[in-house]
Amino acid sequence: MSAAHHSHAVIQLAASSTTEHRPLIISLFAVFVAATLGITVWAGRQTKSASDFYAGGRQFTAFQNGLAVSGDYMSAASFLGIAGAIALFGYDGFLYSIGFLVAWLVALLLVAEPLRNSGRYTMGDVLAYRMRQRPVRTAAGVSTIVVSIFYLLAQMAGAGVLVSLLLGITSDAGKILIVALVGVLMIVYVTIGGMKGTTWVQMVKAVLLIAGALLMTLMVLWKFDFNVSDLLGTAAEKSGHGAAFLEPGLKYGATGVSKLDFISLGIALVLGTAGLPHILIRFYTVPTAKAARKSVNWAIGIIGAFYLMTIALGFGAAALIGPEEIKAKNPAGNAAAPQLAEYLGGVGTTGGAVLLAVISAVAFATILAVVAGLTLASSSSFAHDIYANVIRRGQATEKEEMRAARWATVAIGIVSIALGAMARDLNVAGLVALAFAVAASANLPTILYSLFWKRFTTQGALWSIYGGLASSVLLVLFSPVVSGKASSMFPDADFAWFPLENPGLISIPLGFLLGWIGSVVSKEEPDAGKYAELEVKSLTGTGAH
Repeated sequence: MSAAHHSHAVIQLAASSTTEHRPLIISLFAVFVAATLGITVWAGRQTKSASDFYAGGRQFTAFQNGLAVSGDYMSAASFLGIAGAIALFGYDGFLYSIGFLVAWLVALLLVAEPLRNSGRYTMGDVLAYRMRQRPVRTAAGVSTIVVSIFYLLAQMAGAGVLVSLLLGITSDAGKILIVALVGVLMIVYVTIGGMKGTTWVQMVKAVLLIAGALLMTLMVLWKFDFNVSDLLGTAAEKSGHGAAFLEPGLKYGATGVSKLDFISLGIALVLGTAGLPHILIRFYTVPTAKAARKSVNWAIGIIGAFYLMTIALGFGAAALIGPEEIKAKNPAGNAAAPQLAEYLGGVGTTGGAVLLAVISAVAFATILAVVAGLTLASSSSFAHDIYANVIRRGQATEKEEMRAARWATVAIGIVSIALGAMARDLNVAGLVALAFAVAASANLPTILYSLFWKRFTTQGALWSIYGGLASSVLLVLFSPVVSGKASSMFPDADFAWFPLENPGLISIPLGFLLGWIGSVVSKEEPDAGKYAELEVKSLTGTGAH
């Protein structure tokens, strides 16, 4: 029996076994969704004020927030995208894990504590503190919503792959329906539960994800008698690339352009975290700045352990399943982790079906939790920054502000469903890297300048946010991610004149440069008193809410 025929037979067997156990898989899935919805409704009953809705009443401990931060951060990209990228590209796929982890040091050292001290609910609170309120809040709101939508795309794409794999849906219409279902669920989560519901869902999901990844890691290592070099050797052999699979250069490094692309990706991953709106608002859910710093320490530990396990999952999928079968299910490799779960449990057995269902349900809970966090970040930024402070000039009541946040959630949900349906075949880790690039280009320069540079002005803030935002989004639109390649969003069109897949190399320095130029040429005199106030507040927490 030829290898190709054998792998085809295995795929057929897997498909028939999934069909046979589908009722079991669907009911396990439904239990997970029902449980998270139950948590949301319970937390929603306790959400009474704007502080509850936006910041969970600031009642979470450092450990709880650390769990929730890691729950927010270990997204579909971390679980599905990285496992898939390692399974297909070996060493080069692992670079995502490293980038995502190192990024936390920037968040810890530069942003977590000052931000908790100087803001109330959103990034706009910090940026507008010593600037002209309305233009800066508008810019912060726009930037938050754009970054969140890029990130939402990745989660929606991951959900589409997962659920269609489980339910055996192959038609495009079916996949689009699944993306719509995720969108509707996330709208329900945020409008009912607010930050309290979202935080509890993230905590539960972080525990489940770590447990699921640990179980699979132990099972993979057990298959190789806990001999890691055996695992790596088998993965390299089965990958079809031999030793090159374990060395840099499979995905990045063949040409000058791909080396630049790698540098661009690295910069975006490391600098992006500290500018991600849904991570930044997590620091407001703890009572003090000390707790904010501690929660980042917890998050680093939890996330670090998880990313170590993605190595075993990715190389395990390469060794035990092989790239051909992984690509057969999903060309971008997003289904590698669920396929590995089914293989470890036993293809065609009830054990395999149960493990597949549990791991997929955990991944789905992961997506829902992250999606809820993102939607909450963008809807609260719209309601608090744009609606309450720009449109209503600070005259809106708490009730009106929360109503605006709920309507914004519905609108953002609809936009994400439409875009998510289009992006359903792209690798989720790649999509998230784009969100990181946009966050690092538009948000990070402005946050750092606001906190640490006395001469920063309103004009500098606007140039930095809009310049970073426009340059990164434009470069993505004209890059191979959108057109010109078989794996692009529009594979049949070709308007890609920008060669890199990640815009960070150009747009991040541009964001910093524009903020500097805008401030230097501005006629406005920076308010030294306000800067001194912000400095004292951000460093000591005096007068923090």
